[in-house]
Amino acid sequence: MGKTDGDEAKKPEYAPPKGAKKGMSIRVEGEVLEYEAEADWIVLRKDEKPTAEMFYTRYFVPGGADRPLTFIFNGGPGSSSVYLHFGAIGPRRADFGARGESLPPPHRLVDNDESWLRFSDLVFIDPVGTGLSRMIPDEKKADDKKEEPGKKDVEYWSLKRDLESIGEFARTFLSRFNRWESPVYLAGESYGGFRVAKLAKLFQQGYGIALSGAIIISPALEFTLLDGSDYDALMWLDSFPTMAGAAAFHGRARKQKPGEDRRAYAARAAAFAVGELLPVLAAGDLVGAEKRLRVLDAAADFIGLPRAVVRAKSGRVGIDYFVKNLLRDKGLFLGLYDASAVVKDPYPDRDDWVGPDPTLHVVERVFASAVNAQLRAAIGLETDRDYTLSSDEANENWKVDTRRHALESQVGATDDLRYGMSVNPHMKVYLTHGVFDLVTPYFTADRISRLMKLDDDRRRMLTVRHYDGGHMFYTWAESRKAFARDMEAFYAARP
Repeated sequence: MGKTDGDEAKKPEYAPPKGAKKGMSIRVEGEVLEYEAEADWIVLRKDEKPTAEMFYTRYFVPGGADRPLTFIFNGGPGSSSVYLHFGAIGPRRADFGARGESLPPPHRLVDNDESWLRFSDLVFIDPVGTGLSRMIPDEKKADDKKEEPGKKDVEYWSLKRDLESIGEFARTFLSRFNRWESPVYLAGESYGGFRVAKLAKLFQQGYGIALSGAIIISPALEFTLLDGSDYDALMWLDSFPTMAGAAAFHGRARKQKPGEDRRAYAARAAAFAVGELLPVLAAGDLVGAEKRLRVLDAAADFIGLPRAVVRAKSGRVGIDYFVKNLLRDKGLFLGLYDASAVVKDPYPDRDDWVGPDPTLHVVERVFASAVNAQLRAAIGLETDRDYTLSSDEANENWKVDTRRHALESQVGATDDLRYGMSVNPHMKVYLTHGVFDLVTPYFTADRISRLMKLDDDRRRMLTVRHYDGGHMFYTWAESRKAFARDMEAFYAARP
């Protein structure tokens, strides 16, 4: 006897994990700020089928569509939003020392006086493969043994698909919470800053989301500037003022004048780099042997390294070499992400930099404690998933899936940012770095912003400003306070 349709049980519709929502409050400058906190997932789809669960944490203050709404993410690629969430922007933050130092455990959350929740509702997004965001296995393919259940999130680990996922998430979120009339802002750090610049075009042209502002924090805007060689000049040029500032901070700057503060010294180093060092980096002995040696010796004095070393390297001092060797005589090395920070070198006799970064690796445990305490204990989220702060696997497997010819290797976001500013003359842009960050140095922003060929009206919409500290400069108490004040003014300013 043949089977009928009723004999086969229908598979249940896909159901995402269960989120949690809670009314909360913090005390900000003596006043109580009440808000609603929610931790939940939005399902992304492809051909009407669920493909991924993108996790978010949102904080809303009563006021509805009249309040700005900011989508926030970090970078990596492969990082969750935990760093901006609990370092600078969220209603509660991890507790650090005055210059971002890790305090003794147990690590605790404190009310954040500098939270942007005072002037904007906040949505922290964890891209697929980070935080609690995961791909949804295709059961049919898994049954056919063409795809393993619980597959890796490789589909979303690419430039184009990642941007599309953020766009799809934001469009769905605005519809779910009826926020299409809210002023929408984007804020991203590092590769997240690259995302913001790319999305300045894609959000508006591809997803119909008008942007009121874009905040680009410690970005890597042009990938060609991240990997220098013996035949180019710009990467070495951009890191030079940061090295000079670090040398001044650590008392190794031989070019510093009496009474000259660190900021003025770094500015003078930048002028030297553009006016004198750049021709040597670009042309070598074509500038003349005598001038070449004079410039290289001056460069060594600016950044505090031996003249013989800078001569031997022809002025191309790598950031790994610099952090290993500036204070090597003291058995210390500097942070790549914050060259003002130092840690005892566990391998002082080795020439390669192989120790822990005093900023990046030290703070991981602090942020891990913060996010788990907030989501599980404070908001009440129940899930067995581990929160992935940063995925090395995603970073290592990230693909640049453009349709360009293989020889067209330039990948960047500045053109997209310029396009977004052109299509929307009302969009404000805030571009910022920490002055001790060697990985994404601030001088890149100073230089690129002057190459964007903006007319006067659009130039007025662009703010470039930097703060003391490193890649996560907001872990410095005074920089976090200054950044928050500047952001409040940025949101309040009318185009």
